[in-house]
Amino acid sequence: MKLEDLQAINAFLPEALHMCRATAVSGEVASYIPELSKKPKEALGICIIDRSNGCVTAGDVDLPFTLQSISKVFTLILALMDNGEEAVFAKVGKEPTGDDFNSMLKLELVEPGIPFNPLINAGAIVISSLIAGNSPQEKADRILQFFRKISHNHAIHVDMDVYASESASAHRNRSLAYFLKDNGVLTDEVDVEEVLDVYFRHCSIEVTCKDIARMALLLACDGTDPVTGENIIPRRYVQIAKTFMITCGMYNASGEFAIGVGLPAKSGVSGGILTLLPGRYGIAVVGPALNSKGNSVAGVHLLETLSAKFNWSMF
Repeated sequence: MKLEDLQAINAFLPEALHMCRATAVSGEVASYIPELSKKPKEALGICIIDRSNGCVTAGDVDLPFTLQSISKVFTLILALMDNGEEAVFAKVGKEPTGDDFNSMLKLELVEPGIPFNPLINAGAIVISSLIAGNSPQEKADRILQFFRKISHNHAIHVDMDVYASESASAHRNRSLAYFLKDNGVLTDEVDVEEVLDVYFRHCSIEVTCKDIARMALLLACDGTDPVTGENIIPRRYVQIAKTFMITCGMYNASGEFAIGVGLPAKSGVSGGILTLLPGRYGIAVVGPALNSKGNSVAGVHLLETLSAKFNWSMF
């Protein structure tokens, strides 16, 4: 990537941020996990990192937030590394649902009753059961250490207040998990509450935009760390993850985002969005005010604005 590309983006960011921040008023901060409702509605920040470690930021880039569903991309990758494709896709499908991310509808209506994909809640719960480890704590620790490595930040930790809030309010997720147990997707030897504990913990990992921009850059570089040269993730598993991001990463607004922004992405209900320009940028946005689909209102608008301005595309 050329230095002037980042310079041009950096020069445009204040104008774009000011324009897009105003759209946050139309959204609402997530409250179904009570601890998430404490974040400022009007916040908006962005970080873009290139493969030569150049970095531009703007806005509330230091605002800490929890990964929530962004973590699902990387737990999928870890499960693939632990088990291989055949074992993982015996338990979760490969298709978008068109339904809300926490819907139970198709688990009951469509045979064989496995979650449609690993980025909806039911699918991510199953994926959490496939992480290698002898206890929930060991599984959660492996996930945390993996996230620390790929973000280059060994201070990343679980926000225990969000974890406790999520665990206490997770009635729908418990329903999904016990339905999966009843269907035999979670097998007899699997303890539902232990799987849920792993799931709640990885969703509650606290990051900033710079952390997830580095994680996105690793995906943009097909699993090879551009700083160290280490191949951390097999390229095939990065391809799988990026394909799911395109088809399912923005909940049931994934097609709209793919057309409007043109990049693989994954959002979370804390207001974070991880996206990337293949081979070039890792990009992270935070904007806690969400639209009706569960995606950051101002964050999506900012990415649409930047994509149009700089002609970003995955193709």
